[in-house]
Amino acid sequence: MELGKRMSSKKVQCLNGAQLKAVAFFSMLLDHVNNALLVPILEGKGFLLQVSNLLSILGRIAFPLFIFFLVEGFFKTGNRKKYLASLVIFGVFSEIPFDMALSGVFFEPNSNNIMFTLALMLITIWIIDILKEKMQNMSKYIWYPVSFVIVGIMCIISMVTGLDYEYHAIMIGYLFYIFYNKRVFAIFLGYLAIFKEVWSLLGFSLILTYNGKRGKQNKLFNYCFYPVHLLILGILRIFLKI
Repeated sequence: MELGKRMSSKKVQCLNGAQLKAVAFFSMLLDHVNNALLVPILEGKGFLLQVSNLLSILGRIAFPLFIFFLVEGFFKTGNRKKYLASLVIFGVFSEIPFDMALSGVFFEPNSNNIMFTLALMLITIWIIDILKEKMQNMSKYIWYPVSFVIVGIMCIISMVTGLDYEYHAIMIGYLFYIFYNKRVFAIFLGYLAIFKEVWSLLGFSLILTYNGKRGKQNKLFNYCFYPVHLLILGILRIFLKI
């Protein structure tokens, strides 16, 4: 019976990190095409609205996957400082393209891109992880409340600064960190934390297929894809005046 469970688990866990990130990138691209080029010109009902709704549904796949791999990266990276610096730097490079594509302006101070969200999430779990190590001789009943306070503060910061996905990202990242070795439980609680995004279940479900292998990836592509595709969409939106 135990052997059967292992074989069944291996059948489900059939995708590596590179493959899942490719799915996430494609989902994100569809979502941004929708929000940059279709949503601004929607008028009432019709075929275009149906296309937009479909792209929106498919676009919900990306977010849970990116959150999951942020936490996965936190545990597996050899240099967390470099990891954080990369997120912040590419967040800066992405901000104008992000505003161009999704707001139709060159700078929108009340809306900031997902790279900054991921950076704040990384800082959050990093602080909590450091405290966990320093408080390892103390009761978990002390560490958990302290971690809740930190998460609460970071959630407020995410809302005040207008980060993409705001407090949802911080909460889900925290859950993936806390239940790192209990993936199904983390997915269940993570989905509850953003249940208003019903179709995000697609992305959460795909996390179950992760086999723990990195796969063949190009780190530069992983970071550059975000600002480059947003810049292209932003130029198109401004050129088309939509």
